[in-house]
Amino acid sequence: MSTATLAGRAISGSSASSGSLAGLGTAAGFILRRNWLRLIIWAAVLALMIPVVYDSQQRAFPTQAARDAYSQIANTPAVAAMTGLPYAAGSLGGILVIKIWMTLAVALGFASIFLVTRNGRADEEAGRTELLRSAALGRHAYSVANYLVVGALSVVSGLLISLLCLSLGLPANGSWVMGASIAGTGLAFLAVSTICGQLATTSRGANSLGVAVLALFYFVRAGADLQASDTSPSALSWFSPIGWAQNMRSFGENNWLPGLALLGLTVAGGALALRLETRRDLGAGILPERRGPATATRFLASPVGLVLRMQRGSLIGWFLGALVAGLFFGGVAKAMTAVLDPNNQFAKSFMGTGHSMLDGIMGIFVLFNGLLAGAFGIQALAAARGEEESGRLELQLAGSLSRFRWLGAHLVVAAVGSAAMLLLGGYLTGVSSQGAATGGAMAAASLAYWPAVLLMLGVLLFCQGFLPRPSTAITWAVYGLSLMAAMFGGLFSLSEVAIKATPFGAVPRVPAEDFAVLPLVVLSGLALALAAAGIWRFRTRDLMPE
Repeated sequence: MSTATLAGRAISGSSASSGSLAGLGTAAGFILRRNWLRLIIWAAVLALMIPVVYDSQQRAFPTQAARDAYSQIANTPAVAAMTGLPYAAGSLGGILVIKIWMTLAVALGFASIFLVTRNGRADEEAGRTELLRSAALGRHAYSVANYLVVGALSVVSGLLISLLCLSLGLPANGSWVMGASIAGTGLAFLAVSTICGQLATTSRGANSLGVAVLALFYFVRAGADLQASDTSPSALSWFSPIGWAQNMRSFGENNWLPGLALLGLTVAGGALALRLETRRDLGAGILPERRGPATATRFLASPVGLVLRMQRGSLIGWFLGALVAGLFFGGVAKAMTAVLDPNNQFAKSFMGTGHSMLDGIMGIFVLFNGLLAGAFGIQALAAARGEEESGRLELQLAGSLSRFRWLGAHLVVAAVGSAAMLLLGGYLTGVSSQGAATGGAMAAASLAYWPAVLLMLGVLLFCQGFLPRPSTAITWAVYGLSLMAAMFGGLFSLSEVAIKATPFGAVPRVPAEDFAVLPLVVLSGLALALAAAGIWRFRTRDLMPE
């Protein structure tokens, strides 16, 4: 259903909107039609992580003695800063919270920010909202429909998480609080993103502002947990919605009161956003646009310089993530080695051909650095498709800039940036490992995953050339399958051949496995072939805005 079709249908039934919420149901249906696949993928991926992680922890900690040992390791500053306070680390439910709660909550926060902006500020920037409001919809109908649809994602995701926890035999109270706390985090950042969409003038600005607020609240929560007394939260945690949700303490005290505060924040944020919407002109933001310099430097005027300028916020965020992850991995490597039983079948799946559990743990951490760099590379190169969808590419190509140079600039930023992330994450993993490895060795082991990252970029370039509209979704799907095979293939009883047939599974997991050059050469060759075909097709096909 196109925007024009939606407007036409509404006009045929009503010549003008009769109220600020006129056409709310029609708008909600339109948003669902445009985003149903994204919504399903987000909800399914987030929920299905519960049984995967739960199965892995059951294999890693099969006895109560093993869980009690893990609870001692979990009660460290590094773990508290990354995943929250280990208030029930001696139970299966408590270990599940430590391992996956923060990841799911923050991921749902990102989903809320990006989806609200996509259907809000981005549509306003593209002119769709003006078309719909001209006769079809009331002033607030499209915004409210957007908030309801994205809010439903959080609710459904939380419900699925709770039901899966129950299906695994976990306590009922903790299961319901687990889902509710994650859903509450998504709703809280729905409120944040609604306000950011009113303040910023562009979708890029709204997303950047929303992500900056999420990062701020995450670090406030981390600081509060570092100041905690044993497992009792610091008062500082109440200055972050993530802290509110965490203080529901699923599988511990199971406190529902912070959930009410999250609901109140959601309602208040949505109401404030609607109030701001009445006070500004369509297409404008509350915050005035900052004027840039009258002239650009020679580097900024180049294709690579422009891409770096447009993606600088994202680049800073990804590199901070690599820095934090590297320091965290090195800090807990030896402690994790002391907890895992080398005779445990789950632990053996980590060791590869290495001679020690420590090598296996370091190999897993290096793999994670590779996966992180792969996600960055896809996100950075996918921005090229965003430029084409928005129509800005056509304006850039109107001058002397060629398609090859334009796409090459995005590729250079994604490829070089991912290599730098691998080196940074690997080096910090080594230097913070308390003598378990050297920074140089871990940097080299991480850089071995660069051909796998390049293959992901090759897949994206190929799809952008031949299947531009679903290109990003296809690449993320390939990345997700490779991630699952590389990280959890042993748990799923996949054969070694099947795991090695995936991009990240094919890379030797040094130091857990012996280094081999041939897989890297094959990956690089495939990446080059796919990229060349995709670039050739992109240079000859018509531009395809959304």
